[in-house]
Amino acid sequence: MSTGSKWHRSTDTTLGRALDGILTSPKATVGAILTLFLVLTAIFGPWLAPQNPYDLGAIDFFDARLPPMSPSMNGSIYLLGTDGQGRDMLSAMIYGLRTSIAVGLLSGVVALVVGTALGMVAAYVGGRVDALIMRLVDLMLGLPAILVALMLLAMLGQGVWKVIFALVLVQWAQFARAVRAAALVERNKEYVEAAVSLGLSRPRILFGHMLPNCLPPIIVVGTLQVASAISAEATLSFLGIGLPITEPSLGLLIANGYKVLLSGQYWISVYPGLLLLILVFSINVVGDRLREVFNPRFLGR
Repeated sequence: MSTGSKWHRSTDTTLGRALDGILTSPKATVGAILTLFLVLTAIFGPWLAPQNPYDLGAIDFFDARLPPMSPSMNGSIYLLGTDGQGRDMLSAMIYGLRTSIAVGLLSGVVALVVGTALGMVAAYVGGRVDALIMRLVDLMLGLPAILVALMLLAMLGQGVWKVIFALVLVQWAQFARAVRAAALVERNKEYVEAAVSLGLSRPRILFGHMLPNCLPPIIVVGTLQVASAISAEATLSFLGIGLPITEPSLGLLIANGYKVLLSGQYWISVYPGLLLLILVFSINVVGDRLREVFNPRFLGR
């Protein structure tokens, strides 16, 4: 009997199944380790970065656009070079990673809460309420997410919370549709009928009894939407309408070196681009594995 099968039988909870699925897939395990490493790097960034890239007193303009492994004016080494303002690229990337992950997680969590609540209500109440919510979902899913975010930010302007608001607006529908589909199945089960016969309130039935059984699609969609939010925020910042220059993310760092990319100063854009690629790819690998674990067609494989 394999170790994986023993672990699988000992983990009957949703989170246990998710962890089991990740640990039994080498690719997902690597993705999870990379994601955890990048998240920890972002959390402890101020202590890990060699320089505070936004402290003007620590930046020397004469060190601008130095290639990787170049010595600075004070004798230290820039491992990944510097950008056009003389900032250490390694430090700028760590701080940019903090911003990208924070925006992606915050927008994903808020979209999850809004979409889950609306999806649960639509499935349980039904009728006109269900029709109204689902028509809004169809409308949002029928519009290009980046286009909607671009229009909103063009009207609202730059700012972290404005970007988060725009991302929430284009993401909540994914959660609502997935949660509604799961809740419709749960609504017809005996434990819901028993809760109704006992006179429990609707909020208690929805969020105390039905919601725990709808967690699998929420976890899958949430993981994938965090990666999508990070990519969308990087796109908006690259286009110059996302985050302000005082709070740059990986997308803005890529944009800073885009104009000099073909002049030999590749490191200003390439290194932040590679970091963004690794971050999004690793999260997506984990999300894809979770989708396989919670999809009934993959059970028993």
